[in-house]
Amino acid sequence: MPTLTKLYTMQEASQHNTKDDCWIVVDNKVYDVTSYLEEHPGGDDVVLASTAKDATDDFEDAGHSESARELLESFCIGELDTSAPAIPELEISSKKQYAQKVMNLTKQYWTVPIAVVGISVVVGLLYLRKK
Repeated sequence: MPTLTKLYTMQEASQHNTKDDCWIVVDNKVYDVTSYLEEHPGGDDVVLASTAKDATDDFEDAGHSESARELLESFCIGELDTSAPAIPELEISSKKQYAQKVMNLTKQYWTVPIAVVGISVVVGLLYLRKK
């Protein structure tokens, strides 16, 4: 019979990224390692740098021992909900939308290039006049 565990989205897990509230995600499992930060042999900065993202590669690259892996399991609070998008607010815009934004900015700030050209012409004329 499967065990029921709480599901967390990456967005939820990424909100816990301070010394007072630190969660990491390793192998699609969510761990609350807040109480272990001060005891971590590599220092709390190493763990804090692995928050708000999938820390599996960081954990594996560090070459943790089997006892470290067992200790990590004691901090497990749930699993990562892989059905939820990692970045839900990601907006994909088309070239048409981009072109419209550029046109709007151009209409709004049309005086800037005109002023630059105008000042360049005046400075050029003054320079040529002195020669």
